[in-house]
Amino acid sequence: MARFQPCKQPMTGPKTFPLLEQIESPDQLRQMSEAQLPALARELREYLIQSVSRTGGHLAAGLGTVELTIALHYIYDTPNDRLVWDVGHQSYPHKILTGRRTQMPSLRQQGGLAGFPKRDESPYDSFGVGHSSTSISAALGMALAAGRKGDQRKVVAIIGDGAMTAGMAFEALNHAGDLDANLLVILNDNDMSISPNVGALSNYFARVLSGRTYATMREQGKKVLNNLPPVRELARRAEEHMKGMVVPGTLFEEMGFNYLGPIDGHDLPSLVKTLRNVRALHGPQLLHIVTRKGKGYAPAEANPCAYHGVSTFDPRAGMAASSAPGAPTYTEVFSDWICDMALQDPTLVAITPAMREGSGLVKFSERFPQRYFDVGIAEQHSVTLAAGLACEGQHPVVAIYSTFLQRAYDQLIHDVALQNLPVTFAIDRAGLVGPDGPTHAGSFDLSFLRCVPNLLVMAPADENECRQMLYTAQIHNGPAAVRYPRGKGPGVAIEKQMTALPIGRADIRRRGTSIALLAFGSLVAPAQQVADNLDATLVNMRFVKPLDSALILELAKSHDWLITLEENAVAGGAGSAVNEVLANQGVVINTLNLGLPDSFIEHGSREQLLADCGLDAAGIEASIRARLAAFDCARPASRLIS
Repeated sequence: MARFQPCKQPMTGPKTFPLLEQIESPDQLRQMSEAQLPALARELREYLIQSVSRTGGHLAAGLGTVELTIALHYIYDTPNDRLVWDVGHQSYPHKILTGRRTQMPSLRQQGGLAGFPKRDESPYDSFGVGHSSTSISAALGMALAAGRKGDQRKVVAIIGDGAMTAGMAFEALNHAGDLDANLLVILNDNDMSISPNVGALSNYFARVLSGRTYATMREQGKKVLNNLPPVRELARRAEEHMKGMVVPGTLFEEMGFNYLGPIDGHDLPSLVKTLRNVRALHGPQLLHIVTRKGKGYAPAEANPCAYHGVSTFDPRAGMAASSAPGAPTYTEVFSDWICDMALQDPTLVAITPAMREGSGLVKFSERFPQRYFDVGIAEQHSVTLAAGLACEGQHPVVAIYSTFLQRAYDQLIHDVALQNLPVTFAIDRAGLVGPDGPTHAGSFDLSFLRCVPNLLVMAPADENECRQMLYTAQIHNGPAAVRYPRGKGPGVAIEKQMTALPIGRADIRRRGTSIALLAFGSLVAPAQQVADNLDATLVNMRFVKPLDSALILELAKSHDWLITLEENAVAGGAGSAVNEVLANQGVVINTLNLGLPDSFIEHGSREQLLADCGLDAAGIEASIRARLAAFDCARPASRLIS
């Protein structure tokens, strides 16, 4: 288990949590009476609100899983029984009940608790998550492993918060239903998107369908009817018809699951009774519960999207309205650009895989609803959908986080680049993302994009350049990507007029001597100070593909050192591309490639992480000076050797 920093901000104030403070692990929870659980749920919900309001993080989804989390740990023998949470937005109550309550003030801070389940943080986190829709696949693997070893442990996948919209979830369901693995999938329907019929009747029906009597009759009936195929088929159809009249379970039944529900996910007594029954069942089971995102906190119930991910706030007043606008974020630059571009280009359409707010498409979706497509958590589909639109004369823009584009890499290569289709990729959250940690960091896109034929790859140094690059990408007759970081840029004035940049041309920001800094994207700004201090040439490279090879070779002739800077993995990144240009021309020159190290960067503030990686101005200068000093020390020895 990871070691945590001491709790610097203990929970203080008028609120006390007499039941919650007794629980250091689920063992203490399981010693409580069922009559105490509703009071515990109230304490847990209040503690969650107080905690997240002080640290920031994901709030609304966790508020909706309070009762479910209590019931799961009450009935199942965790951590021997495995709970696999999907996405992780739902898992804060799970963290609190599994020995991490006093560490919650360190949530998402450097050296503290991660914002998602993490295997090396707790034995109760059976699978590390961050990306959506992985729970059923992982849980099925665990269930199959248990069967192979003869273990009697139970495995539960808890999927929700939109994760069931991904094809991967249905691939796993399809496979699991064809096996005899002891697996429970809990569908946490927190948007009422599948079925609204929750109440006393459906709760009662779920308990009946999960009970031993029904299960025994069902299994014995199958054995008897196996020798009478026509009657067996008639019985199967009758059972499905009965369930279909009361519950929407036919789809899951067809996939091989025994469907139970829907049940009110905030009714603790019903949850406990149903889970107790389900735990005794054999084979793949699917329990459908309906919860309210933001449950128990009125502002979050009224606006669960706004309270999905929050910064610090006063829980008594709720989140404050936005203050007067300052310098725009890169996401806001994209948001303004796509609306302006849509007015110029009637064929522009926007696609996002369930990231309307995060990717800056709210205004576009409101102004151009017929040209906006939210495909749900389906990154692969989003890219091939764009390819299909492009085939028919549309100009699609795929707004996607760098870390999520990884999930659609084959589609980018096979469906877009191979066919040289005019699709624009607006890649947000490139580089380090701060508190969300390694699951969401866009550390690899330059490496995996620059090797793809036909693809134009750009990295803006500032807000205005981002706008002009997006325009350049959109009018380019082929696939193009613009990758930009989370948060704000250096504060450059943005020109309303859109002007295409010359393809593959870098911009020399400063002329110096001896050292040339070749900076890509977000590292141009800190490199400016370094260039001034070292009297170095500074180049804003702009294009990762195609590179300005002519300028690179020119600088190699007039300088002693070429230093590349990028907020991307050094391995295979933009610096490697510069090295390839030099090697192909047989040019030998001292080089230093600075970027993200060959490791996963843990969570913390973006500024802290950049400094830790040596990618702030001080770190860049220190690395260069250290390399120069080491080189000077080595030169006499090399002469002696020769």
